[in-house]
Amino acid sequence: MKINKLSIIIPAFNEADTIHLILNKILSVTLTNNIKKEVIIVDDASTDKTEDKIKKYIEDNPKQNIKYFFHKENKGKGAALKTGISKASGELLIIQDADLEYDPTEYNLLLQPVIDGFADVVYGSRFMGSKPHRILFFWHTIGNKFLTFLSNMFTNLNLTDMETCYKLFKTNMVQEIKLKENRFGFEPEITAKISRIPKIRIYEVGISYYGRTFEEGKKIGWKDGVRAIYCIIKYGLFKSK
Repeated sequence: MKINKLSIIIPAFNEADTIHLILNKILSVTLTNNIKKEVIIVDDASTDKTEDKIKKYIEDNPKQNIKYFFHKENKGKGAALKTGISKASGELLIIQDADLEYDPTEYNLLLQPVIDGFADVVYGSRFMGSKPHRILFFWHTIGNKFLTFLSNMFTNLNLTDMETCYKLFKTNMVQEIKLKENRFGFEPEITAKISRIPKIRIYEVGISYYGRTFEEGKKIGWKDGVRAIYCIIKYGLFKSK
């Protein structure tokens, strides 16, 4: 597969303090095989200065391939991702949160199994490999592992981290999937639906994780976990379209 461009989808909501920092990291990365980058930012109706920061960044970096889209009302991370996915023009796309929890210098780790001809989808796992991981909440980790276990039961996959942000897809493949979830149910929904694609090749690579506390801006809570369980059952057991 000839890969000319990687589309990097960034859903953003009230990330004025970090959006310029993550963009700096993304633009500083040199992708293997001279792959070009397309950065797609979707602001999900931020109420802080996120939009101003993004527009100023684009103005200051006119030669960079950065596209910006704004939701007039807050719809959720899944909705922002769906907008970004629909706008992607690279042969591959990857999801990147607007905070600093995930390291863009590891894009090449996720690209390699596809470049080598082994994978169609690559997940970056926070629970495997020797990369650094910030030690945070016991029950949050248990919750993530439980959701992955439950998802695996229905998809018959052996993922170690279904809830990871870093998911890399062949763009045309994921654009053909009808996605419904507008919030954090996106992760189990996309996992369930790609698992049903005939002869799909899914790989995992170990990544680092620089997690945030809730005081530092982490947004996911227990209600999102309940929704994730519902989505695992909905899209796994009942094979909802």
